[in-house]
Amino acid sequence: MEGRINVTGVLPIDKPPEMTSHDVTDRVRRRLNIRKVGHTGTLDPLATGVLVLCLGRATRLSSYLADHDKTYSAHIRLGVRTSTLDAEGEVVARSPSVPGRLEDVRAAVALFIGEIEQIPPMFSARKMDGRRLYQLAREGTEVARRPSRVRIFGIDIEEFRPPDLHLKVSCSKGTYIRTLADDIGGQLGCGAYLAGLRRTAAGPVRIDECVALNRLDSVGSEAELRPFLMDPNRLLRDLPRINLDAVQAGCFVHGSAVANVEEGTALESDRLVRALYPEGVLLGIGRWRAADRMLKPVRVLRQPES
Repeated sequence: MEGRINVTGVLPIDKPPEMTSHDVTDRVRRRLNIRKVGHTGTLDPLATGVLVLCLGRATRLSSYLADHDKTYSAHIRLGVRTSTLDAEGEVVARSPSVPGRLEDVRAAVALFIGEIEQIPPMFSARKMDGRRLYQLAREGTEVARRPSRVRIFGIDIEEFRPPDLHLKVSCSKGTYIRTLADDIGGQLGCGAYLAGLRRTAAGPVRIDECVALNRLDSVGSEAELRPFLMDPNRLLRDLPRINLDAVQAGCFVHGSAVANVEEGTALESDRLVRALYPEGVLLGIGRWRAADRMLKPVRVLRQPES
């Protein structure tokens, strides 16, 4: 594509297999000739599904959009454990005692619903002493990892044909489905690994709203790209909103605190909010101070000239 696209928005991608999240981000950046592109939550190379990309100034919102809960369709193979907890690793254990009763599997799975602790897998992007765990794992080094607390909102058994178990998992950010598969296998006493994974939702973004990566190959202009974009305002709808007038909006987009804001009086102090002008146009994220009705910019999305 000739010329650089200057666009701000969210691009939901249906990530194909055998590509890292960084590969997808880099391909979109080069194909569309956009300077700034970032994703809001890593997917393993074997996984497919919802990968939310932020384009242009929307990259300033990446960390806030990454906080969303996720939903996955997971294929778990019982009776085998691997070194990476997924299909890419070497087999480290086998068991002939795979359960055949759905009731036993349902009882085991139910134990993982709620707030649980997970040990991050060695083959993960989690950092320790400045290095990614997968880098250490590839060098043959295994280190002790602190458990992290995550929340599993629900697990539905979609299909069970031993040794294959298909689950729908709704969970908080930071949940490792590979670890969940391994833990379920441990609870059943037969071991297990993650044979396949598809992210079907990330916050309000559903898989049927995502665009296949190869669809972007036919995009030749900014106008042709816009139908694929989402408004960041929709993805931040969990944050309360405050509407600003023209003068206040001018202060906000220039990075200055806005004083004497009439709206927001019912909000608790120190709350993050969406700053809008006119109603529906997202200026950015601010922090509300109730005592003096002050709104301080935290992330400014719109350029002053906009």
